[in-house]
Amino acid sequence: MPGYKQHDAYQNLIILRRLTATFQFGLILNALFFLFYGFQSLNSQMMIDEFKRFGMTDSQRKLTGLLQIAGSGGLLAGLIIPVIGLLAAAGFTAMMLVAFIVRINIKDSVIQSLPSIIFMLINGWLTVEFFILW
Repeated sequence: MPGYKQHDAYQNLIILRRLTATFQFGLILNALFFLFYGFQSLNSQMMIDEFKRFGMTDSQRKLTGLLQIAGSGGLLAGLIIPVIGLLAAAGFTAMMLVAFIVRINIKDSVIQSLPSIIFMLINGWLTVEFFILW
């Protein structure tokens, strides 16, 4: 019917059907990891010590933790509203690039730097997938 616009809920169902099981699994697992690391950044003495080793302030540590928690929610919200997932995944990609650069600057080994590289690649992939959905 000309001029008829499909209901938003119907559009959201179409988006969910286009998401593969691999994408959904990777996204949810990634969101859980960042949620865990976000809370660890705020509360764990080990993470407090790590951020000091990185040369970062308490404010930067707390901001990183809060951004990780918010980004986890953004990834999950992206299952319904892809542009939010796109922004969260792109943010995590940038965050992990910065984390990798910090680790290189403090002379960490490749093994110590590997998580930042892996999460950068995962979130880069999620960013591309969200962009395709958007």
